[in-house]
Amino acid sequence: MHSLTTGHPTPAGSTLPGLVGNTPVLHVSQPFAPADGGFWAKLEGFNPGGIKDRPGLHMVERARSRGELQPGGQIIESTSGTLGLGLALAGMVYGHPVTLVTDPGLEPSMNRLLVAYGANVDMVPEPHPTGGWQQARLDRVADLLAGHPGAWCPDQYSNPDNVSAYTPLALELASQLGHIDVLVCSVGTGGHSAGIYRVLRQLYPEMRLVGVDTIGSTIFGQPARPRLMRGLGSSIYPRNVAYESFSEVHWVAPGESVWGCRQLAASHYATGGWSVGSVALVAGWLARTLPRDTRIVAIFPDGPQRYLETIYDDEYCAEHGLLGQSPASEPEVVGRPDEKEVTRWTRCTTVTDPVSLLAETVGVEGGLR
Repeated sequence: MHSLTTGHPTPAGSTLPGLVGNTPVLHVSQPFAPADGGFWAKLEGFNPGGIKDRPGLHMVERARSRGELQPGGQIIESTSGTLGLGLALAGMVYGHPVTLVTDPGLEPSMNRLLVAYGANVDMVPEPHPTGGWQQARLDRVADLLAGHPGAWCPDQYSNPDNVSAYTPLALELASQLGHIDVLVCSVGTGGHSAGIYRVLRQLYPEMRLVGVDTIGSTIFGQPARPRLMRGLGSSIYPRNVAYESFSEVHWVAPGESVWGCRQLAASHYATGGWSVGSVALVAGWLARTLPRDTRIVAIFPDGPQRYLETIYDDEYCAEHGLLGQSPASEPEVVGRPDEKEVTRWTRCTTVTDPVSLLAETVGVEGGLR
């Protein structure tokens, strides 16, 4: 590539898309695991906006190549924040106005940052009666799309391009670590867990996938409840979640995630948000309980910057009862995802698609009539 103004070669990575990817890995041990053990963390916070810069760019590029998104067409999507950064980047790269539908749970600093990056932030005023803030955002997206002919929605929850966007990340991990036994991922839309696992499983057929969710999330069959943590969890059933790929799932409570985030900051400098603290807690437990030579990789989706007013703010944490909550040394265990409502770190090795279970239940009830 050459500069249009000077004719000199342009350094690799000097374009905006070139800033995304090739993120480092860090070995994490104490206090999560013994000094001679631990796990590897993929630090996606080194991307300009975090892990979702990858699908933001990829979904827009693919939609443009198929003609679904015309030059200059508007992008409209629901986001709890991180994908919003990725779409703002994609809008800047490809020349599209971006409207992001979010809710009052979005941190004020993130709101200001999205606006600074040129996005229009549309805030829904109240949650949906059953689907919560997430469904309210999706309903608003539908209204906006109806009023803006030619606009395009990435539909991150069901778009297969959200999954394929993570192929480069998987290949980076294979190059950096050489072998992987266990992959630990937070689950929100289901994109990065499905996309990374799909590639790495071809290289390491025996590799296991461990999912990390938040309490109050419906993704793996728990009842929907108001959720403090953003970036993982859902009050709907995203179709990108590869249920058949998970060997187990863990639910983590907000106070436990705060502990994980702050311990990472104090011991390893590299830390992040709710997903990072939750994933570190689970990956550390796996490192303590599995054979010492097991190579465990955890995906850290972002850095700490957007959480300075929440996770890293003592006043906020005290107000929400999140301080001093050292997690148990091991998770509670349930045999089925719907066995009971979980309120603290809990593990389940039976993973099923709640939508399939619901369909089976309806079918059985229909047959009994």
